[in-house]
Amino acid sequence: MTTTAADQAPGSSPAPEPTDENVWLEEIYGEAPLAWVREQNARTEDLLEDADYAGLEGSILEVLDSTDRIAMVGKRGEWYYNFWKDQANPKGLWRRTTWESYLTDSPDWDVLLDVDALADAEGEEWVFHGATFLRPAAGEPYRLALLALSPDGGDANRYREFDVRTRTFVDPASGGFDLPTAKGNVSWLDADTLLVASTAGNLPRTASSYARTAVTLRRGETLSAAARLFEVPDGHMMAVVAHDSTPGFERTFAVDYIDFYNRSTFIRWDDAWLEIDAPTDVNLSAHREWLLFRPQQDWSLDGTTYPAGSLLAAKFEDYLAGSRELLVLFAPDAHTSLQSWSWTRNFLLLNLLRDVSSEIRVLDPSAPGAASDGGATSGGAWASSLLDACPPLHDVNAYAVDDEDEGPADGGAGDDFWLVATGFTTPSTLMRGTLERAGSGSTGEVSADEVSTGVVSHHAEVKASPSFFDDHQYEVQQHFAVSADGTRVPYFQVASRDLVLDGQNPTQLSGYGGFEVSRTPAYSGTVGRAWLERRTATSGVPGEAAHSRGGVYVVANIRGGGEYGPSWHRAALKENRHRAFEDFAAVAQHLVHRGVTSRERLGCVGGSNGGLLVGNMLTTYPELFGAVSCGVPLLDMRRYTRLSAGHSWIAEYGDPDVAAEWEYIKAFSPYHLLRDGVEYPETFIWTATSDDRVGPVQARKMAARMQAMGIPNVWFHEALEGGHAGASDNRQAAALQARSQHFLWRTLAGG
Repeated sequence: MTTTAADQAPGSSPAPEPTDENVWLEEIYGEAPLAWVREQNARTEDLLEDADYAGLEGSILEVLDSTDRIAMVGKRGEWYYNFWKDQANPKGLWRRTTWESYLTDSPDWDVLLDVDALADAEGEEWVFHGATFLRPAAGEPYRLALLALSPDGGDANRYREFDVRTRTFVDPASGGFDLPTAKGNVSWLDADTLLVASTAGNLPRTASSYARTAVTLRRGETLSAAARLFEVPDGHMMAVVAHDSTPGFERTFAVDYIDFYNRSTFIRWDDAWLEIDAPTDVNLSAHREWLLFRPQQDWSLDGTTYPAGSLLAAKFEDYLAGSRELLVLFAPDAHTSLQSWSWTRNFLLLNLLRDVSSEIRVLDPSAPGAASDGGATSGGAWASSLLDACPPLHDVNAYAVDDEDEGPADGGAGDDFWLVATGFTTPSTLMRGTLERAGSGSTGEVSADEVSTGVVSHHAEVKASPSFFDDHQYEVQQHFAVSADGTRVPYFQVASRDLVLDGQNPTQLSGYGGFEVSRTPAYSGTVGRAWLERRTATSGVPGEAAHSRGGVYVVANIRGGGEYGPSWHRAALKENRHRAFEDFAAVAQHLVHRGVTSRERLGCVGGSNGGLLVGNMLTTYPELFGAVSCGVPLLDMRRYTRLSAGHSWIAEYGDPDVAAEWEYIKAFSPYHLLRDGVEYPETFIWTATSDDRVGPVQARKMAARMQAMGIPNVWFHEALEGGHAGASDNRQAAALQARSQHFLWRTLAGG
């Protein structure tokens, strides 16, 4: 449960409020703050946007706009839908094609919505955030969808009903749904009814700025007149409602998100909400007859303790009726964690990480746990097979194509799956496969003898991304650094095959370390071109002959992330936050110790929570780095809960209004750790005005304080649009990435 200042024991004192000379910058769209932003932007652009920058930005934009990229699709009925951006369509096209056409080199795309044309026609800078279809009646095609459109790239969306047959929005004057721009979520209940959680109009919002109330909105009604359906307390994070329309398993759910890691889940039962009995830190998901559980901490139930990060199953109806017989589908070990799962019609796909390399298992609910892959067992209740599709040091994910597709008429069945594979030097590949029980020849009913032989998969390449740099010239290595408390911390190193270990390689160290987010191997044409292939003609060592060298790219898998499951994440929560920073510092020191780089050649980069990470490298470990690139960051940890969506992260960082918690929070609040007389690395702080998640305020204040202290080489840039991603189209994204990469290269490579 989240603690707030109001919950403190009587007589306890609130945390002190440090002097803040930059509060005036918190008025996001104020005239004076924006004038300051424009002045800073001009100064930074004068520094960075030279001839080399222009070439770099163009090179990155070429990658982002490439028409050879994989057009990833999602299946709805007989159609395969895609959203696409390129040079000609910077805001994007929502489009679809058939399976037969998709298999060709030049699919015939049926364009449903041209977002650029819509923006021009309506005078609004729309950013497409997805579509939610209404399930049609049996035998009918998908037709109606709710499109989420953001006016500035932020988290607040306007939901508008769209007819894919006519390729037009349904006119609100004729009863079409058109919800005002707000934070929240929307779900179809039926053709004439939506379930809506929203902050629009007079609907209340939580202290975290998210929806507190959900309503049942009928066609033709306004949100203010809609019947209230569900509500959460003001101090909780948000309310979410959703209807599962799976035929035969129709259910309506509501979730009270207490905080990021605690939630209560309810099902609509006899016109009332019935809470599903489980600890709030156990994640629940329902699929047909099954209810799955993933505990964030060890869960003791009826004398059995299920470890954090395991995956458990129960029959949905049995569990609601009081049965507590749980099946263990996956149990973690010291090296292996569960990242995600996906149901096909007859099987369950588990995406795992083993020492941050992918492993995929296929579970068969119809068969008891048995050895099906050369004698090894997963220790689970259902038969498990290893999917042979994961090379070492790669990220490979499997997920269902369409678990309700019962026949092969459109080129696949309900047990088809997508397989997306990527690596630091391996362009992404999309494959499609089919699962079937060995010996059965189909996914229908089979005998017990046939079931025991396991699951067979067949998959083949569908699409492959081109290579945007000479990836064969580089190799990926995994190393382990030892943190301050003795914990082994893995990291990936991508560098030239002829890397010279002389301490003079410009090295970019990236990390995140929060919210159970895993940093896995992924191909990036931007990193390849902007960093790995960049060249400097001098080693910087007196007396040594000049030679060409490219950059080294490093990704650290520090605690706070999800690489080893919930325990890896929880190890750096709240008062233990310092462990994430110690891990990152240990990786930096290990790179220097191994001779890869030196302090003058080593830079770090991070965004959002990663911005907090590198902000602490700047203030606590300045002696380790020559440059810091800090994006859309949290930095003022005394006031973060009062800015944008900050209140929702108390479960991650703690509540600074509580005196006892501020005592440890202030130890990782970069805004309050700046000191006179310290030699800080060169610093680039970047953000976006329209970011309504972290917001631009903390970045502004940090830069202003550093400059006022006379700290040299502090640069700031704020994109005036783009949301938390900092960019809403490829052009903005290329500029954002080019600024960060160019800053690091100029500083670390001696440009």
